[in-house]
Amino acid sequence: MDSIIIEGIAFSIPLFIIAIGGIYSEGSGVINLALEGLLGFGAFAGGLSYALLSSVITGNPLLLIYASLAFAMVGGALLASLHALMCIKFKANQVISGVVINMLSVALTAFLANQINASVFRQPSNKFLLEIFPKVTVPLLSRIPILGAVFTDLYTFIPIIVAVAILMAYIYYKTPFGMHIRACGDNPHAVAAAGGNVMKIRFVSVLVSGALAGLGGMCFAYSISTTFSPNIYMGFGYLAIAAYIFGSWKISRTFLACILFGFARSAGYVLVQKLELPSSFGDLVLTLPYIVTLVLLLFFSSKTKAPRALGDVYE
Repeated sequence: MDSIIIEGIAFSIPLFIIAIGGIYSEGSGVINLALEGLLGFGAFAGGLSYALLSSVITGNPLLLIYASLAFAMVGGALLASLHALMCIKFKANQVISGVVINMLSVALTAFLANQINASVFRQPSNKFLLEIFPKVTVPLLSRIPILGAVFTDLYTFIPIIVAVAILMAYIYYKTPFGMHIRACGDNPHAVAAAGGNVMKIRFVSVLVSGALAGLGGMCFAYSISTTFSPNIYMGFGYLAIAAYIFGSWKISRTFLACILFGFARSAGYVLVQKLELPSSFGDLVLTLPYIVTLVLLLFFSSKTKAPRALGDVYE
């Protein structure tokens, strides 16, 4: 049971911050199917920064590990700016733009990783090796039956993401800027009539979505494989999209969906180990969150309520 909770939390929390990014973008009215590409490009930027800095800075790698999270956010925001330009400035189809961004990110990161490894590090590889992310166990809380597993072998990026998520939720629901974001997703013309800059608000919202996706993608790179590689593109961005759709674009409900998906994944791995099934069944376990998604959408899709102006081009 403890391993299900530990691994489930390690997967759910990065997924949650990626989903919050999607809520920011779509809450402002811009469809963002590019989360998969944004998290991958963010992980590439973070992995590259760690590889470059670790080659010139020796000693304690903790500073470099945490710095890579910041670089990942910058990388995700950088690619998100392209999606924002296409959808907001040039009024391109938002769905097509998102799909193209995903395809571009996969190809571009693989190409750049190969070229940089060959020219800078003198080795044929499409990966950047990372350090193992620090873990902590909270002394007293970890002794609580069952729930203590939440505070056992805890990746230190988890409290960082939780703090960022609380901040983003506060901004989204409790500040004038957050109100403007949600208003742009429901009635952008009313925002403009009140003197607001709809295009600027939407642009910033898409950039925020890219930064949060990059943060989540970098955490996945650390927790799943301890490398950046093309394997980072495993559909986690699409799973985040399913999470906030199931959560009706509400942050609290989206959190519950992410927890459900994470526990479905970790429980599947534990089941494979307990039953001593062949390793090939581990690949089948990867489909569990998506199967859960299909079942949930089958029963609850009619009850979800998207922002009214989602996907509408603002003239």
